[in-house]
Formats: sequence, structure tokens, C-alpha cells
Amino acid sequence: MHHRATSWRLSRLAVPSLLLLLSACASDPITIAPQPPAKYEVLGKAEGEGCGSLGLLATAYNFVPMGINGRVEKAYQAALSSVPGATGLINVEIKENWAWWIIGTMRCTTISGDAIKGSQP
Repeated sequence: MHHRATSWRLSRLAVPSLLLLLSACASDPITIAPQPPAKYEVLGKAEGEGCGSLGLLATAYNFVPMGINGRVEKAYQAALSSVPGATGLINVEIKENWAWWIIGTMRCTTISGDAIKGSQP
């Protein structure tokens, strides 16, 4: 009976510990595109991409971020730059793509939307 009680206590500790170890990392929500001004002119479609890598030595050890954290900001700025005179985006869409390479993964974020230029009141 004592062996069964000890086993029960160990399993009660093991399951929450395993869940804690398997939980993923998370970050705070971010605003990709700021609120548009009250008056603006739509200039056309915009799209931009930002990429980064994750990994080093082998794909099983994807722990070394290389330019991965700023890829959303890079994609947004690239989208703004794709339309001359654009000061913001509306109707924003975000897409994530990734691919394996020899020592890690390449992760790319694409942001698209309607480029706008704010007008003076």
C-alpha cells in the first residue's frame, strides 16, 4: 500500500512539472499598425517582408535568435517604403512563413495592406 501512495504522489507532481516544462514562451501583444488619422488618402497596395533565423549547429537546437525579433517592424517599414509618400497602413494582413536550412530555420513575416497618407485638417 505504501508503494502505491508514493507512486500516486510522484505522478501528481510529475504531470504539473511536465506541463510547466512543455509550456511555450509568449510575449505581450504589440500594435503592428498605428491608428490611421481622421483624414487620409489611400495610395495603393503595399507589401513588405522581414526575416530572421533561429538555430545554430543543428535544427534540434533552435535556441540562437539571429535577427528574428525585429522582423515584424522590418516588414512594416518595408511595406511603407514600397509606396512612395506612405505614412501608414490600413487593412493590415500579416503572414508567417518558415523554412529549414542546414543549421536552423529561416522565419519570414510578410505585412500587406493599403498604404495611406495622412492629410491635414
